[in-house]
Amino acid sequence: MAKKPETASRIADNKKAAFNYFFEERFEAGLVLEGWEVKSLREGKVQLTDGYVVIRNGEMFIIGLQINPLHTASSHVSPDKVRTKKLLLHQEEIKRLTGKVEQKGYTLVPINLHWKSGKVKCDIALAKGKAEHDKRDTIKDREGKREVERAMKDRNR
Repeated sequence: MAKKPETASRIADNKKAAFNYFFEERFEAGLVLEGWEVKSLREGKVQLTDGYVVIRNGEMFIIGLQINPLHTASSHVSPDKVRTKKLLLHQEEIKRLTGKVEQKGYTLVPINLHWKSGKVKCDIALAKGKAEHDKRDTIKDREGKREVERAMKDRNR
């Protein structure tokens, strides 16, 4: 039997992160979730924009990732939608990231959540904050691309 190609379907993106930060390196981490959280993720009931990553006692956690519970979830569970969730990475990666984050200006930002081989993965980035003029440049570039696309679309009519 032929093996199916591995596809990673997106659950949620943090578009605000790309606007506010320059990404230096990207990492893929697993998440420790409860059953009701996985069910909610399948329904797309997640909000990632306020999330951030911290390192405590040699472990990584994502804070501010909001997973809204389904009304059909088990009645014996009292869901906490902003619970701190543990990220799973190799110890060497965590140590290396700890050293980088302690440097001035670096932070860890969640970029997106996706499915990979039936498991939820979180892409995180080692990022440096953008200055105000960098954000203005990003807006200017985006608007310039839109104008070019409009001009090409009008020309093709």
